[in-house]
Amino acid sequence: MIELEGVPELIDPVMVAAFEGWNDAGDAASTAVGHLDREWKGEVFAALDAEDYYDFQVNRPNVFVEGGVRKITWPTTRLSVIRVTGPKPRDLVLVRGMEPSMRWRSFCNEILGFAHELGVEMVVILGALLGDTPHTRPVPVSGVTSDPDLARTMDLEETRYEGPTGIVGILQEACTHAGVPAVSLWAAVPHYVSQPPNPKATLALLNRLEDLIGLRIPLGELAEDARAWQLGVDQLAAEDSEVAEYVQSLEEARDTAELPEASGEAIAREFERYLRRRDGQPGPGQPGGHATGSGSGADGRESGSYLRDSAGGRTRPPKASAKGDAEETDSGAGPDPGNRPDSGSAPGSGSDSGSAPDSGSTSDSGSDTGSGSGSGDE
Repeated sequence: MIELEGVPELIDPVMVAAFEGWNDAGDAASTAVGHLDREWKGEVFAALDAEDYYDFQVNRPNVFVEGGVRKITWPTTRLSVIRVTGPKPRDLVLVRGMEPSMRWRSFCNEILGFAHELGVEMVVILGALLGDTPHTRPVPVSGVTSDPDLARTMDLEETRYEGPTGIVGILQEACTHAGVPAVSLWAAVPHYVSQPPNPKATLALLNRLEDLIGLRIPLGELAEDARAWQLGVDQLAAEDSEVAEYVQSLEEARDTAELPEASGEAIAREFERYLRRRDGQPGPGQPGGHATGSGSGADGRESGSYLRDSAGGRTRPPKASAKGDAEETDSGAGPDPGNRPDSGSAPGSGSDSGSAPDSGSTSDSGSDTGSGSGSGDE
C-alpha cells in the first residue's frame, strides 16, 4: 500500500517522467524535468528503494561531506509534486531518476501505483535520441503513443516501432495496459555533438510539453543558454572543413524534407505559442515565441569533444552525400514511445546507424517539424 501523507489533493494532475541513461541523449530529457522541478520548486514526497532496482556496480553511490559528517547518496528515482497556479491551475507529478538496472516490471508497477493514488490523468515521458539532424535547425520533437484514441484526439503518431527498447518504452506500454493515457516526447540530438548538456534539445522538449498539457512553462535562462550552445558548436564546426561540409549536407536534406511544412499549420502553432507567452509577460530569456531555433549553453564553448561521432570514437563525422542524407532524414520521423527511439539507435549512447522509428507527428522545438534518423548503440 502506497502512503501519501502530506501530499495535497491534486488538480487535474499530469505525471511527467524522464530517466538518465540510454533514453537521454545529451541529458536533454532529464534536464527538462529538472528544470520544471527547479523553476516551480517541486517538493519530493517519495523515493523508490534503490536496493530493488539498481546495480550499484553500474550506478555507484556518491559519498559527500555535509557539516563535517560523511553521507551517501544512493542512485534512485524520486517523485515530486508541483502546484501550478494560474487561470487554469493544473498540478504536475515529476518522476526523475536513472534507468533501472533490473526488475523493470516491478519498477513500472510502483510508478503506476503512485499515479493511481494521486489521480494522474495522463503520463508524459520525455526522451532524447541521437539522430542525423543539424544543430543549426530547430530540434525535431516527436509525440507518439500506443493508444489509438489518444493519437486521434491529441494529433499524435501511433507507434509502430519494433526493436530494442528502454525504460521509456516499457513504462509507456505499462501505462497502456493499465488504462492510463500515456505519451512519449522524443527530441533528436545531433549525433556529432552528443556531449551533454544540450539546452537547445531541452528547450524543444519543454516547448512541446507546453503545447501538450496547456501550461505556460517558465524558461528562465534556458533560451539564452540554447543560443550560446549553438554559437559554440558553430565555432567548433567552422574550424573543421569536413565537419562544416557534413553539417551543410544535413541542412540541405532537412530543408528539402520540410518544404511542405513551411505552411499554415506550423505558422499557426508558432503564433499560438507567441500569444501564450505575450499574455504571460515572459521575463528575460523567455522570448515571446519559440526559442528553439537557436542554440545554447555555456558549455557549448567547450573544446572539440562536442564534435565526436560517439559511434566509433571518430572526431569528425563521415562525409555523406546530400542525396543519402535526404533519404535518411525523410525516412524516419523521430522516435517512438516506448522503445528505443530510433531504428537501430539508442537514444542516449553509441551509434549504429539506422532509420529512426516512426513518428509522423514530429514537431520541432518551436515551429517546423522535422525528422532525423537516429544513431546509437544497441
